Amino acid sequence: MNREEALQILKQNLRNRNLVNHCIATEVVMKRLAQHFGEDEAKWALAGLLHDIDYEETKDDPERHSAVGAEMLEQMGLPQDIVYAVKVHNERHGLPRLSLMDKALYATDPTTGLIVAGALIKPEKKLSAIDVDFLIKRMKEKSFARGANRDQIRSCEELGLSLEEFLGLSLEAMQGAADELGL
Repeated sequence: MNREEALQILKQNLRNRNLVNHCIATEVVMKRLAQHFGEDEAKWALAGLLHDIDYEETKDDPERHSAVGAEMLEQMGLPQDIVYAVKVHNERHGLPRLSLMDKALYATDPTTGLIVAGALIKPEKKLSAIDVDFLIKRMKEKSFARGANRDQIRSCEELGLSLEEFLGLSLEAMQGAADELGL
């Protein structure tokens, strides 16, 4: 499956533009992380793009979220490592994150929300208006971007990356896609 096909399928399943943008943000960060680790960029990007494909269907039943999505991706014939990474990004399933891709997707998911929230509180409402120091400062504020699980973001250490390195790679990736993200 190529990116255009994946994006079309995603948009068929997610009507909310903010959710689609979240998936695109996760896609570009995953691709950047794959570059950093010398992994398969297309595969990691696809995992990021499709990770919340079931969200509108399962948003009121978090126990089903990502299990339904993984099943959908499996039926579409996506590689098993992508299917598993999508499934384990929801910690409610209690499954171990085994591969670098699993760990990267888990840490990236809330990070994109934190970065978007950071951009949106700036007068410019642009990703270019924020930096890593700003994000680290904001992470310490419990009232800021409440939905962005700080422990999940800090799990970037499982990848061998410091919080600063991880946020730097993530922000760089999202700034590179600012036009598509509308930020």
